[in-house]
Amino acid sequence: MEFKTLKLIFKRLFNLALLSSLSFTAYAQVVLVDGYVRAMPPTVPNSAAYITVENHGDATRLVAVDAPFAKEAQLHTLIEEDGMIKMRQVDGFDIDSHGSLVLSESGNHIMLMGLLSPLAIDSSVDMTLKFADGTEQKISLPVKKQALQSDSAHQHHHH
Repeated sequence: MEFKTLKLIFKRLFNLALLSSLSFTAYAQVVLVDGYVRAMPPTVPNSAAYITVENHGDATRLVAVDAPFAKEAQLHTLIEEDGMIKMRQVDGFDIDSHGSLVLSESGNHIMLMGLLSPLAIDSSVDMTLKFADGTEQKISLPVKKQALQSDSAHQHHHH
């Protein structure tokens, strides 16, 4: 097996062990696989959360997020309009049965508006995912620096 494959398997097993040790409600079919909230300078009032969730049940729809550390959490998508990429709030994201939802820096994401205080790197924040069927899923995400950009203008790496 390739190292990358082993690493991925280990990461999934670790996440599964971690998630199974937390107290989830018995009907929670959507599980957090990965995610983080972007740390911003103290003068920046907004941030974003990026998550990957897997749905082990029937198709559902993420319709809202409660983030007590911000005035408002909005579901956003990126669209191209007049040759420019713009963010737009959406009313939800569908998650297929036994599918996954990836909210990433380059696409759909959770916009955190009006942070109540600066988010400290390496701390964690609690949020609640809300689904169209009325179920809710509590998650805890680490606060991390902005990920490295992958476009050609930012090919240098910081270690």
